[in-house]
Amino acid sequence: MKVALLQPELYWENIDRNLKMFENLFERLENNCSLVVLPEMFTTGFTMNPEKIASSALTETPRWLQLMAEKYQFSLAGSSIASEENNFYNRFYFASPAVKVKYYDKRHLFRMSEEQNHYSAGKERKIFSLGEWRILPQVCYDLRFPVWSRNRNDYDILIYVANWPAVRQDVWNTLLKARAIENQCYVLGVNRTGKAPGIDYQGGSVVLSPKGAIISRKSSENPNILYADLDRDEMNAFREKFPAWKDADYFEIVD
Repeated sequence: MKVALLQPELYWENIDRNLKMFENLFERLENNCSLVVLPEMFTTGFTMNPEKIASSALTETPRWLQLMAEKYQFSLAGSSIASEENNFYNRFYFASPAVKVKYYDKRHLFRMSEEQNHYSAGKERKIFSLGEWRILPQVCYDLRFPVWSRNRNDYDILIYVANWPAVRQDVWNTLLKARAIENQCYVLGVNRTGKAPGIDYQGGSVVLSPKGAIISRKSSENPNILYADLDRDEMNAFREKFPAWKDADYFEIVD
């Protein structure tokens, strides 16, 4: 399966400009991409001002994702602000052609930015399907909590979408590699570039193999696009040859 990761600079709290920018990037993608992944809060940047965004614009985001998925015939993922029953969520959307948009709400809210004071935490771990592939969605700060992403032999691809600051880039690189190795899965880490108020981002988006090896390649035409080919048979052969998952400890998460 061919995947594409997009890591552009985002326009601060400007949904229209960001959506138009991504539409332009979609036009430049190589053929036969099955999955395209956008960063965390790809419509606004990592804002703590969700109430400033019009509710109509928030409703439009999943509709736009569905429209783009059907237009280009690929699955599309990324997180954005969602409003529901007077609460705001940092919501990971997953859209596929002719399929209802699915979502996962970020569980671990970044208290150093007081995210927990502006958004509600998700409670449910979810698995999405794309053909034979099983996908576990995660958002940014979730990366620091390995129990929440522990593979129970129920997924093949682990996706992290993020606005991860450049000052902690080494942490991003290290934890992504650890998640791939310990879960014997493909890891897609998608981070933005550019600047937001007081914060620099340098991307570092990457695709890692179940052995923790980097397998992504940069687009020859646009440095903010990366590609990778995922091999399900190769992953399964490695899991059978080195079945560490069979010795994993049983655990239960209790809220």
